[in-house]
Amino acid sequence: MTAVLALWLWGSGSAPQAPPPSAANCAALRLHDRSAAATACYQALAASPRLADQAEGDWGLGLYDQANTAFRAAAAQNDASAALRVRWGRLLHERFNDTDADGLFQEALQRDPKSADAYLGQALVSADGFDGKALESANRALELDPKLAEAHVLLATLALEDSDSAAAAREADAALAAQPDDLDAMAVHAAMGILANQPADAWLKRIAAVNPHYGQAQAAIARQLVLHRRYDEAVNYYRQAVTLDPELWSAHSELGVTLMRLGDDASSRQELEAAYDHDYRDAATVNSLRLLDSYKNFDVVRDGPVWLKLDKKESALLAPYFEKVVEHALQVYGAKYQMTLPVQPSGFAVQVEAYPNHDDFAVRSVGLPGLGALGVTLGDVVAMDSPSGRPPGDFNWASTLWHELDHVYVLTATHHLAPRWFAEGLAVHEETQANPEWGDRITPDVLVAIQANRLLPVAELDRGFMHPAYPNQVIVSYYQAGRICDYIQEKWGAPKLVEMVHDFAVPTTTPAVIQQALGITPAEFDTRFFAWLRQQLGAEPANFNQWRTTLKAMAAAPGPAAVIPLAEKARDLYPDYIYDANPYGYLAKAYLAQNDPEAARQALATYQKYGGHDPDLLRQLAKLEPPADAAATLDRINYIYPMDAETHRQLGDLWMQVHNTAGAVQEYTAVLDLHPLDRAGSEFHLAQAEYAAGNLDAAQDAVIASLVAAHDYRPAQDLLVKIMDAKKGKTP
Repeated sequence: MTAVLALWLWGSGSAPQAPPPSAANCAALRLHDRSAAATACYQALAASPRLADQAEGDWGLGLYDQANTAFRAAAAQNDASAALRVRWGRLLHERFNDTDADGLFQEALQRDPKSADAYLGQALVSADGFDGKALESANRALELDPKLAEAHVLLATLALEDSDSAAAAREADAALAAQPDDLDAMAVHAAMGILANQPADAWLKRIAAVNPHYGQAQAAIARQLVLHRRYDEAVNYYRQAVTLDPELWSAHSELGVTLMRLGDDASSRQELEAAYDHDYRDAATVNSLRLLDSYKNFDVVRDGPVWLKLDKKESALLAPYFEKVVEHALQVYGAKYQMTLPVQPSGFAVQVEAYPNHDDFAVRSVGLPGLGALGVTLGDVVAMDSPSGRPPGDFNWASTLWHELDHVYVLTATHHLAPRWFAEGLAVHEETQANPEWGDRITPDVLVAIQANRLLPVAELDRGFMHPAYPNQVIVSYYQAGRICDYIQEKWGAPKLVEMVHDFAVPTTTPAVIQQALGITPAEFDTRFFAWLRQQLGAEPANFNQWRTTLKAMAAAPGPAAVIPLAEKARDLYPDYIYDANPYGYLAKAYLAQNDPEAARQALATYQKYGGHDPDLLRQLAKLEPPADAAATLDRINYIYPMDAETHRQLGDLWMQVHNTAGAVQEYTAVLDLHPLDRAGSEFHLAQAEYAAGNLDAAQDAVIASLVAAHDYRPAQDLLVKIMDAKKGKTP
């Protein structure tokens, strides 16, 4: 009689003399839907005099705090045991404490360097954070134990996240060869079919034959759909998961998070609260509930099918600028892709959410790769950092919004089937098409990666986004994907990119589309692209080390005379560098110290041309320019950091000088939205602009507001007389 069969009978009361249960046999009973037997098995373990058995029993019964206490005591009794620390680490990993779990896996490896299970534990922790080390650790586990089915399943899951179906199938098959009833491996096969828009019924029936209530399979499918940005389908499979297993609280939580992504806040709260109330309180659940609570602090600004969700403290200020960018983007993309975004049952075609608290935005994209991102597209919802959510000059919010809106069109047009590299690359490309100052610049990280030949083949580029193998590989992958689209447009024309959008609207692969659309193999494409990129970059990669040395010397130079030649050299070696301690800022300061404002203006104008977005440097440039150019420069700051009242006031003054009264009205209104100390003067400036624009009623309202703030403000009194005369038809 096998141990599992004995326990099966023992759990039903038919074999009272069955051998004592073990954690593995209890788990096997649960796997095969023998819930009562599994519970009895875990209860027997919990009653064992052995602390390690008590820990396993409490864990299986959902008594997690008791299990943790028992594991701690057991580990103290048996300091040499690696296996005990692995199991304790797996408990902590399951209960949302990856930091301590990883520490326990490391302790296990110190005691047993050949513990395959410890390496698997490290891989699971890394996979949670989309860490490229997950692959390394899982492969090391399999080197030590080639039949470790769970490691094969993890590799299959990671491969499928990278859109590598062949590798996913290979690893899932290896798991099933080692463990024929591995339901998670079967779920990988089912997910592969669903992602390819193919029937998965055979695999789902095979899973149900082993355990008809195994909701983890549907939840695993749903997670893959989320990572492939197919959120509506993911909701369907999460609902199936909780129907099969109503107590699968992880799936309730993930369903709630996914519903929140789609804007169904009421249903989201219901699922999240169910998980929370049943002690499933991971960071995603807790923080998502907090975010839902915070929505009372947001305004929803509706302009037809375009909705903006903005914090009440800044919605009046930001709405006009966001609306302008969204409206322009919809015109450009609608013409480019020859489509109109469908209006959802909720009433919007696209909703843009801007979060002044970056952590709130991170919650919005929880469970997705690249949390350092500035924005994320969730179907027809765009979530992003508000300009106030980052330090001034940290990013160009308009460029980010333009990028994300391209995703809305491309994902809609391709039914969310576009591979990540193509969707991201096309969006980066479109940023630069909209404005040469936008788009991804070639950062030092990218130059170092190019120096080290770390760019990926196009057929594998998704991996650089999903499971980066080195720091900042995601940044490198964004740059590479964008330049690939630049290259395709240059060599094959802009319509070819749109053609590729349509090619990706059916289940296919990157190699197939490259061959079909461009008429060359992916390998040949890589050869040609890398040669083109080297030509485009010229000597910048080769100059990098010399540039770095020169930049350090520039920063340490004692005065303008010493700074200028070093800054000019650094600029010429790497003209794209516009970040901290860039040579343009040093040059401008040095030229001004030498009383050469024109040279300073030229340096800062070049900085702006290369996409520099430090508001302080741009404001310095504006001071050196004639009014029309200065106004254009300050207007750029509105799309970088529009939270500075003085910049709006100066821009309003400049617009008045060049007779752009509409622009002046907007800028003086922005000053008021920022709650200035000089309310009377600010209302007066707005009244002047409205009067100049011929908006007499609005001018009257503003000048009266000025007088309410300071009733004896003589300029406002005089302007009110002019306005009243004008309304009566009197000539000034």
